[in-house]
Amino acid sequence: MAQIADVEEWMTSSNDALSITLVAPSASGLRPIGTFHPKFTYSIFGEEEKIFGYKDLKVNLRYRSNDMRPHLKVSQSKKFKPMGDLEPTDIVGLLKEGEHLPKVAFVKESDFEDSSKQMSDSWTPPGTLHTTINAPDAQYEIWRGSLTDPAVRQLNTRAQFLVPLFIEGGSYIGQDQEAETPEINITDAEAERWTIFFMYKKQPLAEDPEKHSYVFVGYSTIYRFFYFRPTTPPPTPKDDWELPAGDFDLAELPCRTRLSQFIILPPFQGKGNGARLYKTIFEYYHKHSQTSEFTVEDPNEAFDDLRDACDLAFLRSMPEFQALRIDTSVTIPKSGPVPRLILGCDDLEALRLKAKIAPRQFARVLEMHLMSQLPDSVRASMSIEDDVPAPTKADKHHERLWQLLVKQRLYRHNKDLLAQIAQPERIEKLQETLGSVELEYARLLAAHDRANKHSEAESLGATTTGKRKLEGHAEEGLVKRVKTATSENE
Repeated sequence: MAQIADVEEWMTSSNDALSITLVAPSASGLRPIGTFHPKFTYSIFGEEEKIFGYKDLKVNLRYRSNDMRPHLKVSQSKKFKPMGDLEPTDIVGLLKEGEHLPKVAFVKESDFEDSSKQMSDSWTPPGTLHTTINAPDAQYEIWRGSLTDPAVRQLNTRAQFLVPLFIEGGSYIGQDQEAETPEINITDAEAERWTIFFMYKKQPLAEDPEKHSYVFVGYSTIYRFFYFRPTTPPPTPKDDWELPAGDFDLAELPCRTRLSQFIILPPFQGKGNGARLYKTIFEYYHKHSQTSEFTVEDPNEAFDDLRDACDLAFLRSMPEFQALRIDTSVTIPKSGPVPRLILGCDDLEALRLKAKIAPRQFARVLEMHLMSQLPDSVRASMSIEDDVPAPTKADKHHERLWQLLVKQRLYRHNKDLLAQIAQPERIEKLQETLGSVELEYARLLAAHDRANKHSEAESLGATTTGKRKLEGHAEEGLVKRVKTATSENE
């Protein structure tokens, strides 16, 4: 039996071993565009993210940069000889049995390369061209399609392997994470609820500038939930009223729209592409009459930052939101209910519904906006070099009102947890959380200001066809987590 020390020598990090390369097809062969490694591989190779049984292991996954056809190649300098129950990890078997990659990924390398040479130079992404973005660095196109479209579905099947590699806890559409088998099952009715936005970089061919090639940048999946809109007052049914037969178009029903998966590939991060894709999607559904609310499913911190920046910019484009401010004339009573703290709008809920932003997200962005109006003497800042004036009594009162507003939301959001602890500790926990919120908002507002300055400097080149200007926001690891839960807890 092999000793433990020997076993360790045959262990390889699956995150390091697996490399993903985008290759551009051409008549002369395949040209590499960029290579990167995954962030997570535990869903494939286990919690320790280790592969056993190889020396100098390389698991190379090439994606054709336009249609994302994959090809897998595994190589090594030496392979462990099985000893009893101890044998090398079956890499190809794991990927096949888990339905991580389509069957076309396992064909001969020559077949993959030959088919790439024969690709038509008139290829375009599946779905419908949604918008064209002329950014300072390149031209981008965003294509939109339904999962009922076979071409859209095929591209999703090929690209979805990236989901668990870059989204912690990510799963494939149609896959039940709690099921014993990895089977992916999407009914026609389920497919109708999914819309996918693909982002591509469009560039002229070197051999013929009149023709263009497409490079896959990233994509996002959107799911629609039925949204019940109660009528006020409810109508009295007629005697001959009958339950509808059910033969109606689901796309015409009121819905809550949820962004489920969101990926920008590493070679294209840090260039504002995440913001461009998110804003395009949000603006589309904000104008979509059937959508009552646009939500995001369990975002990670990087995506939260992107979303906050984009939502703040959008809300500030609304005059009603821009007019909101803290009512500094309010006197805080020693007991009893807290007076209304915000001026500028009599019905904040109506404004939120108009914006179609989820309640908690709307409240956070509003707090961020109101914090930006605080006097410099009391506003939290990420800079330690600013010459801050001494706060006046009025400044401190303004700050206290804003803090009280934030504490109200924090208490409501954590009411059940706070109710379990004594009042002194409750006050201390709220104050600690408030401090964290202030620093987070200060960081986001500083990033937002930098992005606006950068956007203004490049405004001539950062416009979309027929659309308003798109500000660039830097993003790191723009991916978000996807779950199978059907409730929205924002």
